[in-house]
Amino acid sequence: MPPSREPILTALADMLRTVPHVPVLRGEVLPERISPAGLMILRDGDPGDPAVTLSPLAYHYQHRAELEVIVQGADRDSAFAALCAQIGAVIRADRTLGGRCDWVEAEAPQPVDLPVEGAASLKAAVIPVVLHYSTSDPLG
Repeated sequence: MPPSREPILTALADMLRTVPHVPVLRGEVLPERISPAGLMILRDGDPGDPAVTLSPLAYHYQHRAELEVIVQGADRDSAFAALCAQIGAVIRADRTLGGRCDWVEAEAPQPVDLPVEGAASLKAAVIPVVLHYSTSDPLG
């Protein structure tokens, strides 16, 4: 069993960084400028209440991390769709994050258009990423 959730979240962030030209931040505030290719911000999310087995003691999580995806510009609809497709392809390529968790799956985004005064509108969404894993210590 993985010793803690931090290596899993770090591996997810590293995997998302393989999407070309799109910066991936971890738990940071939205910067003033968005890369022309877009931006992703990974939030730790909610591990939820685990299922527990007692012999051996194990806590089984369906941890819901949150991936904020933001694009800006005149062609933001197609840029957003392309970025979501790239995220899906990266996740499908390694659903266990190199053996660190049992399964990774993304849920559908619910995009919104956000007006920006004096600049092109943003298209943004939170994509829940569910991480299935077990650990022997809920604080680990």
